[in-house]
Amino acid sequence: MTEQITDQEPGISAAIIVRDNRVLMVRRRVKEGDLMWQFPAGAIEVGETAAQAAVRETLEETGLTVEAVKLLGERVHPKTQRLMSYTACTALAGQAHVADEEELAEVAWVAHGEIPEYVPYGLFGPVQDYLDGTLGQPERAQP
Repeated sequence: MTEQITDQEPGISAAIIVRDNRVLMVRRRVKEGDLMWQFPAGAIEVGETAAQAAVRETLEETGLTVEAVKLLGERVHPKTQRLMSYTACTALAGQAHVADEEELAEVAWVAHGEIPEYVPYGLFGPVQDYLDGTLGQPERAQP
């Protein structure tokens, strides 16, 4: 009999944050398998929704205050076998930095065309679709 890891561990909630035509990514100090760069994310705590966890984890890890906008989708992550929720968020206040030095090594605002350099194995379809629609737009010229 095999048990799924997702039955034993809490789900993980990731925040997809776009600001100035870039998406926020973080590099963990300890790799999770092939994962080096990912979105701010962490375990969903008891009594917390995926959206609440995405907001809390973003603040704890990067110092950035965000607001959850909408759930983009959920899946069992093919690399970690953890149940993942992905929430689009809007930045409200602060500047992203390594706020949790035990967990993070680096943060980066990544342009649409740079995403494959950070995540060479591709993104979850609904997240990629959201970023294609959000980041795929040319920047508007300032008058």
